Amino acid sequence: MTRPVLEVENLATHFFTREGVVKAVDGVSFSLGTGEVLGIVGESGSGKSVTGFSIMGLIDPPGKIVSGSIRLAGEEITARDDAAMRKVRGKELAMIFQDPMMTLNPVLRIDTQMIEAVLAHDKVSEQAARSRCIEALSMVGIPSPAERLVAYPHQFSGGMRQRVAIAIALLHRPKLIIADEPTTALDVTIQSQILAEVQKLCAQTGTAMLWITHDLAVVAGLADRIAVMYAGRVVEEGSVEHVLEKPRHPYTNGLIGSVPSANPLGRRLRQIPGSTPSLGRLPAGCAFEPRCGFSNELCRQERPGIATDASGARVACHHPLSLQRAS
Repeated sequence: MTRPVLEVENLATHFFTREGVVKAVDGVSFSLGTGEVLGIVGESGSGKSVTGFSIMGLIDPPGKIVSGSIRLAGEEITARDDAAMRKVRGKELAMIFQDPMMTLNPVLRIDTQMIEAVLAHDKVSEQAARSRCIEALSMVGIPSPAERLVAYPHQFSGGMRQRVAIAIALLHRPKLIIADEPTTALDVTIQSQILAEVQKLCAQTGTAMLWITHDLAVVAGLADRIAVMYAGRVVEEGSVEHVLEKPRHPYTNGLIGSVPSANPLGRRLRQIPGSTPSLGRLPAGCAFEPRCGFSNELCRQERPGIATDASGARVACHHPLSLQRAS
């Protein structure tokens, strides 16, 4: 067996505030193979983005990784300082942000920014760097890439700017790309085009991708596996088919049930009752217990461990829906 591109074990990232310790990520574990796309889904505040920033080494005070392990291609990167991480970021590990202008400098031409990104890690001529930039823009579907290379970010549409950001992430053919809701602000047509390009690029280059989103429809067509997060923890993980067609955690089932297409025409949308708990005051037991229709005293008293079945799917629940359906 080949070693996974990314291995995250019991990752915990906490923020130390005046009001107390906020456990944004609290014991998260998953792995990712070559060319594989893992979708991380959940409500706002579930810890998805903080997980991505933790892997990238972009957690600053008052935040801190307090425990756990992050291995990239077998190399432990959890405790590396910022200087060491700068050698990894962009070359072996890249991130695509929700807003492409977090990647692009508005006052510099695209060629200046992309060539600088190449030369930061590879000692090549400027002409060779320019050729690589043109190739990357072509890979993400930007027409006339040589001409567009000399344009400024404001001369691109939102969708095209996001394609440029993806091209920059691909410049060094990194082992892993973390995409933090990069298509949320785009219209559906542009979104579908970019998703198709990303899926093709992962297959062609072998780059693994962690796709962070709240949109189940996106991961249904893009990801190979899904990890569902709630209150800083992974509560369910498995193949796309397994999780979306036979969800075992009541929270996953609630997310799927709240999708408009899953509701009969003319009826009120189903929703998960209540709201997410404060990450600074998590209950002793299951964090989802106050919103769950299957909870009992055990759920209130004891935090459920995560169990793995024969198919490799995982769920953290005292009363998984597979047992409810069988009873």
